[in-house]
This record gives sequence, structure tokens and C-alpha cells, in this order.
Amino acid sequence: MKALLVLALASVCASAMADEVANTSAEQIPVEQYSYSQHLDIAKVISMSEVPNVCEVVPARMTYEDSQGQKHVLEYRVMGNGCSNG
Repeated sequence: MKALLVLALASVCASAMADEVANTSAEQIPVEQYSYSQHLDIAKVISMSEVPNVCEVVPARMTYEDSQGQKHVLEYRVMGNGCSNG
């Protein structure tokens, strides 16, 4: 009985993950590279990538919505969180 429950639960999880992958792939947003001269129209930040705990410049990404409701993915460079002054 437990094995049957585990199999049923696994199939539900697999189905949910497949739906999420399908929704993500249907909404492929091209990654834009940020430049300092670029004007950004950011109405709402949807997500930001984690900055790693290293002491060097690393790439980061921000997904946002502009004032027209269009989603964008912006890649930029940021200093990691691993540097200390003491």
C-alpha cells in the first residue's frame, strides 16, 4: 500500500514539474546584456539571482516587467558578497 502511495505521489510531482517546464519554455524571454548607457523601464521586479559568496565580479540576472507589462531578463555584472575589509 505504501509503495502504491509513493508511486501515485511521484507521478503527481512529475506531472506538476512537466507543467512548470512547459509553461517556462512557452515563455522564453531573451536575455538582454546591460550597458551603462541603457535606459531601463522597470515597473516591477519579478526575481533576482543570488549573488555568490566570492570576492570577484560575477554575472547576475534580474527578471522584470516594464511599464507596458512586457517581461525582460537583464544580465549584468556585480561584485560578489565574499569580500571583507578586515
